[in-house]
Order: sequence, then structure tokens, then C-alpha cells
Amino acid sequence: MARRSPAKVIGSRLLQALPVVLLATFMVFSLLKLVPGDIAVTLAGDNASDVRIAEIKRIYGLDRPFMVQYGAWLGKAVQGDLSQSLLSGEKVADSIARAFPNTLLIVAIALMLALATGIPMGIVAAIKPNGWVDKIVSMVASLGVAIPGFWLAMILVAEISLKLNWLPATGAKSFAVSPWDAIRHASLPAIAIAAYGMAEVARQLRGSLLEVLSSQYVRTLHAKGLSMSRILWQHGLKNVSVNLFTIISLLVNRMLAATVVVEAVFAIPGLGSLIVRGAIQRDFPIVQGVVFAMVIVVILVNLIADLLCAAVDPRIEQ
Repeated sequence: MARRSPAKVIGSRLLQALPVVLLATFMVFSLLKLVPGDIAVTLAGDNASDVRIAEIKRIYGLDRPFMVQYGAWLGKAVQGDLSQSLLSGEKVADSIARAFPNTLLIVAIALMLALATGIPMGIVAAIKPNGWVDKIVSMVASLGVAIPGFWLAMILVAEISLKLNWLPATGAKSFAVSPWDAIRHASLPAIAIAAYGMAEVARQLRGSLLEVLSSQYVRTLHAKGLSMSRILWQHGLKNVSVNLFTIISLLVNRMLAATVVVEAVFAIPGLGSLIVRGAIQRDFPIVQGVVFAMVIVVILVNLIADLLCAAVDPRIEQ
């Protein structure tokens, strides 16, 4: 079967992602309407008259039917207009552009830490299964999955920052202005997020490698005299690379979601803090815009992972 061109693959994936965008934004839009309170009352101020509140609703379109409001927002969103904050008046796109680099740096560092620790752990555990090293790796991986990220974040703040004063406890710095300071501020939240990623990479890679190393063709390679290291690097890791790319894409998505809690603990002005503040203040355009941006990022990450998997194993695309 002939392989499709990359352009057709990308187009197909984007069409498949369209229902995801619609469903995610519609669900968030619907849930925001269930939040107690009325943003029009907040905007109108204390002791505002019913006439003033009605005027505020008319100005911001809050008096229109639900589907009309959602359709108007979606129509602007696909054109790049994510509306404006109801409280500050700042464009939502500008708020996202300012906060996104902080979140991106945390997720990037967390992903590198997870891969740098999880891949060696998974390889070592798979080479000698059921040994003492495998048991230690399994125990550490179980702890990484079980420990809540927000609890680990608070422990890191108390011990590493407040007690030992090694790394900053709160805030963020611009990577463009001072890369070193930016990395120092992002390290603790990245570690808190990376714990789960490390455990997931180690567990999944161990399972995939065990399946490959116990296969018949690997035993044949052993019989031909190939060393374990050569089998591992030339055959084992190559065969599990598709699973590894899939794990990485899932990790990025989960780490992005985890920043909503972790950024609040470390008081980092990222996407997570932005969406939490918007929800608390009932600033609905902020929440909708951030969720829309996160969904787009998730779709792009999954698209890149699909392309990498298809490049490694053409059978996937066929």
C-alpha cells in the first residue's frame, strides 16, 4: 500500500482533531455557565440597579441565548480573536502570550527530567527482570505514580527552598532576559511534575522492552553471538520507539494539565495560574481562551507524535 504524503497525513489529523476542539470548548463554555454568581453584577459594582446590570449584560452579550454566545465566541476564536478580559479589558491572546513561555519552560524541563531518569530506569529494569534493580525501579515508579503533584510541590517548597534556600519558592523570570534565573525559578515546579512522568516512562518502557527482548527473533540474535548492548540499542529500543513517542505525547498533555495546580502552589504567572484566576473571578473569556490554547497545543503535540511514529514504522500509517 502506498504511503500518503505528509501534507495529506497532517490534513487528515487536523480534520480528526476538529471534533475534539468543538467538544472541549463547548463543554468548558457550558460548565462556566454553571458557576455560581453573575459576572454582570461584579462588573456593575455594589448596589447597582437592575437597569445597570441589564445594560452590562447587553453590552457584553450576556443576555443572548447560550448557543448564540458560544457561536459568536467560536467564530471569533477561529479567526484568532479570543475576546477580551471582562475585568481588565486586556486581550485574552495577549494574556496567553505573556503567560505561555513560563508554562512552556516548566513543561520542557519536566519532560527532560522525566526522560533522563525514566528511560535509564526502564532499560536497566528490563535487562534483568525480577532482580533487585528491577524491584527498586518498580518501587520508585510506584511512588512516582502515587504521590500527588501538589503535595510534592509543597514539600519541595518547604525543604528545598525555605529550609535549604537552594532554589526560589515562587515567581518566574523571563527566559529571554535571564535564562539561568528562569531555569532556577522553573526547576521546583518542573520536578514536582516530572515525578509522575519519570514513573510512567520507566514502567511503560520496561514492559515494552521485556516483550521485545523475550521475542523469538531476539533469541535468534543471541544465538548468532550478538552482545546484549548491541541487541538493545540496534533492535530493542528501535522497536519500542513508537511506544516511547506515544508515551511522550501523553506526558506532555498531562504535564500541561498539571501546571494548573502546580503553578498555583509556586505562584507562577503561567497558563495554569491564568485559568485558575479567571475561574475564581468568573472572567469567562480568560478561561475559554486558555482552554482553547491548551487544546490546540495538545493537538499539535499529538500530531507531531503521530508523524514521528509513522516515520519510524510506516506500517502505522498504512
